[in-house]
Amino acid sequence: MSAISAEPIPRDTEHRSRTDARHDFIFRLILRFCALLVLAALLGAALATLWGGRDVLFKDGLHFLLSSEWNPVENQFGALAPIAGTLITSLIALMLAVPVSFGIALFLTEIAPNWMRGPVSAAIELLAAIPSIIYGMWGLFVFVPFMSSIEPTLNDTLGNIPVIGALFQGPPLGLGLLTAGIVLAVMILPFISSVMREVFQTVPARLKESSYALGSTTWEVVWDIVLPYTRSAVIGGIFLGLGRALGETMAVTFVLGNSYNLTASLLMPGTSISSSIANEFNEATELHRSALIALGFLLFVVTFIVLLIARYMLRQLARKEGR
Repeated sequence: MSAISAEPIPRDTEHRSRTDARHDFIFRLILRFCALLVLAALLGAALATLWGGRDVLFKDGLHFLLSSEWNPVENQFGALAPIAGTLITSLIALMLAVPVSFGIALFLTEIAPNWMRGPVSAAIELLAAIPSIIYGMWGLFVFVPFMSSIEPTLNDTLGNIPVIGALFQGPPLGLGLLTAGIVLAVMILPFISSVMREVFQTVPARLKESSYALGSTTWEVVWDIVLPYTRSAVIGGIFLGLGRALGETMAVTFVLGNSYNLTASLLMPGTSISSSIANEFNEATELHRSALIALGFLLFVVTFIVLLIARYMLRQLARKEGR
C-alpha cells in the first residue's frame, strides 16, 4: 500500500496565518503598554507628591500626621485636622447617600411604573453631570442659610442627648462638617444609585418571579434574592462613591468653613485635605508648599487604602459565594 501524502498548505493560507499572528502580537503589546501606562502614571503621581512633600514628611515625620497645628507664619504644620475633616465628611456622606441610593434603585427596578423610570433615571444621570462648583454655590447660597436656621433646634434637642450630644453643639453658623457631609451626599448619590440600578437590573427575572410565586413580598425578594445576587457590585458602587467623596474639592471648600481647629461638634467649621490645598497652594512658598504637597500624598494614600479595603471585601464575598 502506498503512503498517503499530506496535501501542502496553500501559500495564501500560510501568509494569512503569519499576518494574523503578527497582528495579534502587536495588539497584545498595545494592551500591555496601556496597562503599564496606567501603573506608571499612578506610581509617578505617588512619587511626585512624596518627593514634593519630603521637606515636611522627612523632617517632622509622625508629628506631621498627629499634630493639628497649622501655622504657616511659624512654619508649623500638622495634617490631623485635614485628615479628620476628609474622613468625617466622607463618612457622613456615605451614611446619608447609601440608604437613599438603595431606595431610589429599588423604586426604579421593582416598584416604579414604566412611564416613570425613564424620566427619573435621566434626572439622576443629570445630577451626576453637574459640576462640583455648582453644588458648592448651591450649598453656600441655599443650603448654608437653611442649616443656620435649623442648627439651634439641633443644639436644643440632639445636643442634650448624652454621648452624642457633643456632636450637635455649637453656634448656628451654617458652615461646618455636617453641612459639607450633606452636600457631599447629594453629589455622590447619583453615582451610587446609578450603579445599584444597573446591577439590580441584571438579576434574572425568573428568580424574582419564582419568589413572588411562593408568596414573598417585595422586601423579601430584594433582601433574599436581589441583594445576595448583586452584593459584590453594590459594595463596589458604594466604594466608588466613597472615593468620589474623599477627593472632592470645590463643593467642600464652599461650605466646610476652612478651619484647622479640631472639635467634637459636627456643626463647627473644619477643613479637608483637598480644600486646604485649593485654598493655600497659590500663595504657598518653600516649607508651606511642601506641607500642602505632603497633604496631597496623604490623600493619595488614604484613597489607596480605601480601594484596598474595597478589594479585600469583594474578595471575601467572592469566597463566601464560592462556598
